[in-house]
Amino acid sequence: MLLRLIAPLAFLAATATAALADCGRSDPPCEVDQGTYRIALPDGPAPNGGYPHVMFLHGAGGTSRGVLGMAQMVQPLLERGYAVIAPQALSWRGGEGGIWSFLPETTRPRARDEAAFFASILSDAQVRHGLSKDKGMLAGFSAGGFMVSYLACETPSAFFAYAPVAGGFWRPHPTECAGPVRLLHTHGWTDRTVPLEGRPLGDRFLQGDIFDGMALWRGANSCTSPAPSGVSQSGAFLRRKWDSAPGFALELALYPGGHRVPEGWADMALDWMEGLAEADQATIPPE
Repeated sequence: MLLRLIAPLAFLAATATAALADCGRSDPPCEVDQGTYRIALPDGPAPNGGYPHVMFLHGAGGTSRGVLGMAQMVQPLLERGYAVIAPQALSWRGGEGGIWSFLPETTRPRARDEAAFFASILSDAQVRHGLSKDKGMLAGFSAGGFMVSYLACETPSAFFAYAPVAGGFWRPHPTECAGPVRLLHTHGWTDRTVPLEGRPLGDRFLQGDIFDGMALWRGANSCTSPAPSGVSQSGAFLRRKWDSAPGFALELALYPGGHRVPEGWADMALDWMEGLAEADQATIPPE
């Protein structure tokens, strides 16, 4: 009698789990309360503790599908065992592409609480797809990079690390951030869409100065000097880092190119984050 009861229950549990995870890289996207996301998973079963992850935000007018189609960025992340999460921004100008609500409420009313949206995605992906509850990185390109910068400033503990590409703050810049962060900003030296010095966008908005933004981060991170503590080159990336509060990090990587996610960015960003995670783990005393 007991076996007759167990078998149907096991079947129902397996069916429910399969239905729960029946979304991902292709259609349909995964749905949460405030929107949708797509996800690409590495080959093989999830490791103990779940998949580490990178959440990557598309640019203005972009889509979650488009993010997962960026093979030169996504494939290196997958090959190193990371799940790649691509949220979808709210519709922009009535099309499929979206835009993030990153500007402060004092500048423009926010159409969605993006911090809550990203948190709900992580919670959902942990259940559906076996994501780790531990350290993950929020990254994004252009408008996605703006979103990363503002969320890191307002909610620094939401992710272990932040990696905006070609997107910082808008003017007026924030006067301060809520706390120190682990942040790697990457930018093209010849970017004309989001120039390092910023530019006006229409009559109402001004893209900010990336170097002024780095000064804001130095303040948040209690950096000991405005001068970098280290200057290096890895591949095409010219890198500067600053001494930060213990357990945190601040770095700027410039490359000789325009408005794009440069080749080699994924490995550079993971090397940087994994080095921080190892250092962070080394500071935890043994039980």
